[in-house]
Amino acid sequence: MMSDLKLIATYKSFLQNYSNEQLKFIPQQGVWSLGQMYDHLIVVAHEYLDSVEDCEKAVEEQHQGKSEFGEYLFNIGGFPPIKIKLPEELDAPPDNTKSKEAILLELDQLMNRMKDLEMKVEDINPNCRMKHGGFGWLNAQEWLYLVGMHFRHHLRQKYELDQKLALCSNIG
Repeated sequence: MMSDLKLIATYKSFLQNYSNEQLKFIPQQGVWSLGQMYDHLIVVAHEYLDSVEDCEKAVEEQHQGKSEFGEYLFNIGGFPPIKIKLPEELDAPPDNTKSKEAILLELDQLMNRMKDLEMKVEDINPNCRMKHGGFGWLNAQEWLYLVGMHFRHHLRQKYELDQKLALCSNIG
């Protein structure tokens, strides 16, 4: 898990290289800005961590497991290198108004929450699971692991956005 915290720290260091204008730059319709990508990562990470806490509070064991896709994801240790399109109702564009400082603060808060949960996660009953819409029933350890998987998945998107920014280098 510590490597997931290092990964988020790496995202924080990447952030130092952008101006607020660059963070908000949307390269083309239907493509997120870097700021939106960061917002998405933070929002989703907190949703996953909420599920860790729900597993911790759960009293009833859940004996259903992961979906076929969930098993596949955890077996390969990450998301496949594809763009995943969410259903329309879950696909609202992320916030594109935050400053670099606000995003840095949110990443710090996220890392602190992860550290707190990492210390507890081994003591949470692995048979207490919460359902993920696509991956099936996950326990606290799996929800926590999903945070890092999701951050790793978006490194490719970050690289693509960096390429687009470089092409429009007059921004910021």
